[in-house]
Amino acid sequence: MGKTRPDAILKPVAKGRGGIFAAHHKLTAESETVRMPAPERVVLPMLQHIGAPCVPTVKKGDTVAVGQVVGDSDKFLSVPIHASVSGTVESIADVKLANGAVAPAVTILSDGEMRLFEGISPPVVNSKEELVKAVRASGLVGLGGAGFPSFVKLTVSPEKPIDTLIVNAAECEPYITVDYRECIENSWNIMNGVYTLAELYGFKQVIIAVEDNKPEAIRILKNIADRDNDKGNVVKLMALKSRYPQGAEKMMVLSATGRVVPAGGLPADVGCIVMNVGSVAFVARYLATGKPLTSRTVTVSGDCIKNPMNIRVPVGTLMKDIVDFCGGFTKEPVKLLSGGPMMGTAITDLNVPLLKSNNAVLAFSKKNAGLKRETQCIHCGRCHEACPMGLMPTDIEKYAALKDAETLTKLGTMVCMECGSCAYSCPGGKPLVQYMRLAKSVIREAGKK
Repeated sequence: MGKTRPDAILKPVAKGRGGIFAAHHKLTAESETVRMPAPERVVLPMLQHIGAPCVPTVKKGDTVAVGQVVGDSDKFLSVPIHASVSGTVESIADVKLANGAVAPAVTILSDGEMRLFEGISPPVVNSKEELVKAVRASGLVGLGGAGFPSFVKLTVSPEKPIDTLIVNAAECEPYITVDYRECIENSWNIMNGVYTLAELYGFKQVIIAVEDNKPEAIRILKNIADRDNDKGNVVKLMALKSRYPQGAEKMMVLSATGRVVPAGGLPADVGCIVMNVGSVAFVARYLATGKPLTSRTVTVSGDCIKNPMNIRVPVGTLMKDIVDFCGGFTKEPVKLLSGGPMMGTAITDLNVPLLKSNNAVLAFSKKNAGLKRETQCIHCGRCHEACPMGLMPTDIEKYAALKDAETLTKLGTMVCMECGSCAYSCPGGKPLVQYMRLAKSVIREAGKK
């Protein structure tokens, strides 16, 4: 690659409201990703994405190979699920997920060989339509944690022309370093993914957004916005101020373009597609190899983990096996999380499978996971000040207790993205995210009547 253009690095266009400065604790930032060997078995729930669950396409006793479809659906908002190890289908039964939901799952007893399915081959992609079809077949969902089927994002409606791709490499959640390692280790795939998407969609601009506290990632990503590859001067790097939740889609669209995504709307409503940097890199790998999404990188960290590290894990691996691979616990944890400490899900049992959208397994001792004692609201306004959406969490808490769906709707409850900034800022230790979820359930229940 040639010399980087002097105008390749942009400053944020606009500053969003709210947010917090949280200690990052990126303990695994310099830990090179290690590939975990095939576990004894994997458990593949048929619900690993936002939308309709899949239906098993295999039966007990079937022999399967890596990349073979084991679950699919004819519903629009769904993507296929593939075997992540080779072996024999041990069972098809309901299992409990990390969030407490129950879903049918295909359990595969591994043969340890990790044989690739014979039908795997690179897809032929020469148009947007062919790309959308290929991305759906790959089983890709947003790897940043949301689990939204990626092909839906890439399905562009003529009524909503898209002119901007934003590649999200912010990774503002504490402890997690998956995206950072993707930038360090797989920049070639990121570049190929960016330029493939730019060519097929004809974006007027592609903005790779990363927080400014990741100088090594910035140094490497600069080369993607390179004169030799970017004839139209389309691809730029944007260094964002380090502030949580900078990586949230609506916040990122505002910072990168100055456009405001309407309440209840999507980035596509203002001409943008936002994709996680790992998702973009995966698209490049899939187009080159045809191997679907059967593994992902996960950060294993926290003060109870013996060897915090980033590992590449077959989807469906039990979290207990993941922790054991990292040396187990140095002390008994009082809190286990699937995901980050701000938006992750607390789990009580490690015998739950890793899903496509899970990017971290964290374990904390009482010292680092103690809860504040909840006290009465002192009307300090810190929760409102921290809220990126400008909501009044304490008012929403009050009307949730009253089950006043009409007022809760007027207060904008449903636009809450549950980022946790309000609870983090509250000196009274109020579990405001839980109150927000309760308020949303009040509105949904009222809508059913």
